[in-house]
Amino acid sequence: CALMVGVTLMRYVAMRTLAGIAAVFTVCLVVIFIADFVEVLRLSGKAGGVALVKLAVLTVLHLLSYAELALPFTILCGTIGAFLLLSKSSEIVIVKAAGISIWQFLVPAAAVALCLGLCANYLFSPLAALGRAASERYATELFGGEQNLLRTRNAGSWIRQQGSDGSSIISAGHAADRGLTLADVTVLQFDDNGRFVERIDARKAALQSGYWALTDAWVARPGDKPELFRNYQVSTQLSAEEADQALGSVYALSYFELPKAIELAENAGLSATRYRVQLASLRSRPALFLAMVLLAATVSLRAFRFGNVQTKVVVGIVAGFGFFILAEVSSQVGAAGHVFPFVAAWAPIAVVTFSSLTVLLHLEDG
Repeated sequence: CALMVGVTLMRYVAMRTLAGIAAVFTVCLVVIFIADFVEVLRLSGKAGGVALVKLAVLTVLHLLSYAELALPFTILCGTIGAFLLLSKSSEIVIVKAAGISIWQFLVPAAAVALCLGLCANYLFSPLAALGRAASERYATELFGGEQNLLRTRNAGSWIRQQGSDGSSIISAGHAADRGLTLADVTVLQFDDNGRFVERIDARKAALQSGYWALTDAWVARPGDKPELFRNYQVSTQLSAEEADQALGSVYALSYFELPKAIELAENAGLSATRYRVQLASLRSRPALFLAMVLLAATVSLRAFRFGNVQTKVVVGIVAGFGFFILAEVSSQVGAAGHVFPFVAAWAPIAVVTFSSLTVLLHLEDG
């Protein structure tokens, strides 16, 4: 009988935790959709007007990528909400009176977090990567490039490439399709002796086998008036993998694609550090979600018994944002090669986990 009560209790806590996370996730999706749709509307005004249906489709394609970034925050807030409701109804007090410790009470919530972490890697990550790639291509067609919070971080930088006509330096305002499609392109072309030949400003560029195919290109040569070419080619020895490294985004790759990207980069003699950091971050995601549950427990399990509910919730959310900042800094340090990718991914999680466990031990065992 005691075993059945224990199983029933665990199932009940797991379902309440899952319901809280699902509710917060739904709210996040709605808020993200509205905010991004407003941004897309602003971009459509600059682009000369685009049909609302197309803008809605683009926003939906964005949705999964944004939602993936918000998953840790969703776990934190959803678990806080679920635990607060259990605390408010005195169910936690009753559970403790029945001789069940907080640690036993946290087991089902921790199991939910671990399962969601695995689902995020094996199911959600591929869907988000597909949505990201599709949204980049679609945004390039509509606006000439994607301009939002998921903008490729390397876009706008200058890279040097070699071609059959000599070397050139290319820059793009926006990159899509893992660096294979560029928008707002500028090319400085040089001959084999390193002398400047021409400057090219194009609306769009697509990497083909051995050349960039430019669309609506203005070509300016010294002493001549600029000429407009609907189609123009710039030779390059840049491979698709090298373009991905130089102009692509690690966020466009799913959990399953990252190992292959690491292998291709290393075979090409390129640095795969940022891919390794991203892969380590995704592998640590179940532990990250577990850390969010522990952090939520520190501010919500005893909230209504001791008052200051709002203060404790705010402290928990602020601590969560502090963790996200620490995780981003650690990721950037790892991408720069200053620490191992494993350390960059796991160090912030270890800090939050052990800090939360310390607080819970103090609250539970005094």
